[in-house]
Amino acid sequence: MSNANGNGRPRIVITGMGTISPLGNDVQSTWQACRSGTSGVAAITQFDASALPTRIAAEVKGFDAAAALGVKEARRSSRCMQLALVAAREAVTDSGLDIAAVGEDAGVLVASGVGGLEILERATLALHQQGVRRVSPFTVPSMIADMPAGVIAIEHGAKGPNFAVVSACASAAHAIGEAAEWIRRGDATAVIAGGTEASVCALGVGSFNAMQALSTRNDEPERASRPFDRDRDGFVMGEGAAIVVLEEMEAARRRGAHIYAELSGYGATADASHITAPEPNGDGARRCVLKALERAHAHPADIGYINAHGTGTQLNDSAETKAIKAALGEAASTVPMSSTKSMHGHLLGAAGAIEAIISVMAIRDQYVPPTINLDEPDPECDLDYVPNVGRDQRIDLAISTSFGFGGHNACLAFSRVE
Repeated sequence: MSNANGNGRPRIVITGMGTISPLGNDVQSTWQACRSGTSGVAAITQFDASALPTRIAAEVKGFDAAAALGVKEARRSSRCMQLALVAAREAVTDSGLDIAAVGEDAGVLVASGVGGLEILERATLALHQQGVRRVSPFTVPSMIADMPAGVIAIEHGAKGPNFAVVSACASAAHAIGEAAEWIRRGDATAVIAGGTEASVCALGVGSFNAMQALSTRNDEPERASRPFDRDRDGFVMGEGAAIVVLEEMEAARRRGAHIYAELSGYGATADASHITAPEPNGDGARRCVLKALERAHAHPADIGYINAHGTGTQLNDSAETKAIKAALGEAASTVPMSSTKSMHGHLLGAAGAIEAIISVMAIRDQYVPPTINLDEPDPECDLDYVPNVGRDQRIDLAISTSFGFGGHNACLAFSRVE
């Protein structure tokens, strides 16, 4: 098999994956929970949410930062940095690649929508309640969104390109797609890429409450995230990190690496419509999907699975349904499409990365995870969303869609590798 695709571009593959999520603290446990339709949503434990309209979230469970990273590192870093470091360790170990040996040819592109939001919240309270002397000197380096990429590079010795992408809920998908472009243009031979987010704090939840974007189904947390359902009332905030190791296919094969899948297509577009609402007819999303398929040299009928953005908000789910119909035409009604946010919640800037990993695992196992809590489909949402129970499915090509505030759209296409 040639190492270049139909237009001579180098082929990029995934050789390592790592995650820490509301469903599990590694890839395998997260995927098994997805397969079985398990919800990771529960009452918020990280702060007192009793005064807020929303008192539920999909939190990472059983994570001890001091035990994982050491007391010193835990004390001076944000939660999104901590989660990113743990997920990156799993991904790099899984890849079997000696990042330090690759050195200047190893890049890191890890996204976050808001960075260390709890650090900013804490520093602001200290400033106003106790004065400037009580503001931690680690406030700036631990709250900025590029720092997860920075500390991953420091830990692993990656000396190539290194920065963050910020495009709201499309951030991690953009990071993975752009990381592949680094390799294609020769700026790196391997890239640690993905996203991390940890904004389950009073400022984060309260701000989304002010927008009326979050579900307030507090009495039934596990049933609160309801993408495409008639009774959906907003998304459920999640947290976590998901990281992949990308390499050029020929280099990965030369070193005998295990290849999970090929990142065969990537599309990025803008709605240019509204700061928070998607373009009503989903035209930006439609063009994004078509760009990813074009670069994958694929047709709508080739798609075996779509991991939908599927937030569980009224506007997103209907607009995304229209976009998929417009992009896929007659094939839209036959392709299984699920929103795993129904289980792990919305990881915001990390959403595109955890959903990329789930899409790759779906290809590996030839299995489509369900959209749970889909009891009464919205009449405007009339595609095959795999309600409540997953199914076996031949999947040679899977796509994952991610859409963010500001009209940012990203779509990743993953292909099975023989």
